[in-house]
Amino acid sequence: MDRAFASKFAKSVFLTVLGLLVLIYIGSRFFTHVDLALYGYMVGTLVFICGFFYRFIAWGERPPTKIIIKKGIRLLFRKSTPKTAANHLVTYKFIWNRGWYRWTQHVLLGWGCIISCLVTFPLVFGWMYFTMAENGYYWVVFFGIDVLHIQADGLLGYLFYNALNISAFMVIGGVCMALYRRVKNMQARAEQSFAYDFLPLYLLLFVCVTGLALTFSNMFLHGKGHPIITMIHQWSVILTMIYIPFGKLAHIPFRPLSVFARNYREHYAEQETKKCAVCGTGFVSAEQSNDVINVLGQNDIKFQTEEGYHLAELCLPCRRKYRMSRFTGIQTHKIPVKEANQNAKG
Repeated sequence: MDRAFASKFAKSVFLTVLGLLVLIYIGSRFFTHVDLALYGYMVGTLVFICGFFYRFIAWGERPPTKIIIKKGIRLLFRKSTPKTAANHLVTYKFIWNRGWYRWTQHVLLGWGCIISCLVTFPLVFGWMYFTMAENGYYWVVFFGIDVLHIQADGLLGYLFYNALNISAFMVIGGVCMALYRRVKNMQARAEQSFAYDFLPLYLLLFVCVTGLALTFSNMFLHGKGHPIITMIHQWSVILTMIYIPFGKLAHIPFRPLSVFARNYREHYAEQETKKCAVCGTGFVSAEQSNDVINVLGQNDIKFQTEEGYHLAELCLPCRRKYRMSRFTGIQTHKIPVKEANQNAKG
């Protein structure tokens, strides 16, 4: 099978696109419910898949990533996995420690994007559509199966029809909070760049504004300018999707892998703790320390000290002291005094 493809990238893209086409064929009832007005979004999605696999395979071929993915899959069925997944992918609890402002920003951005994807992709691929029932009711059809009977003018129907508008307001709120922080926060101002930090936010903002403009045109302008706004919105979505795998927004589809990393750290920390070779303080799991040493060895990077141990066998304070010793000539890393500010922020 592998000989039929030029590379692992080509094989992964081909199988994924083929599987997606099969699902579209089945879900849209043999292509009878594919909306040609959404054809551009479908093409943009396929290009996004190619870019995503290119970025993922390039990243996944790195030795550290291979270890996380390989061991993460093995640990996927730990008892703590559902809780970890909820904290990292649903409630964003790990960001709460950074402050309520950043947590709210991430919740609005994250869930706004998730809701829009959950609505857009099933509609674009013909997996979900609505059929009119009797007495002012709609059937929500998913993969050709009538799954939900809703009142056309009821609350649930209102939420269905306006899900993209609601998600757009959520994303706009999150983007505005992010832009405000990047303008006011001095650390963010010192580290950010336009292309990497601001451009993704402007793209999301433009997509949401043009999407809401479609609703505004239908509700208040009787459809005036709708074709032009539709084209502008469609192109903004397509360009954003093509950009996602290659910019800062790539961490959105990569985010589920954080569960692998968390399971890796927690599982091996429970097995055995690595003691610092100088002060004897436990600072990381023995497995992680050995993996770091092995990965550096694969890349022919040697961090052996004169005393015979590896730099990865030192805790962070002792590692900083060791660097100081290389500049001063004084063996500061052997002085049994902890740093007064070793837990300081910044």
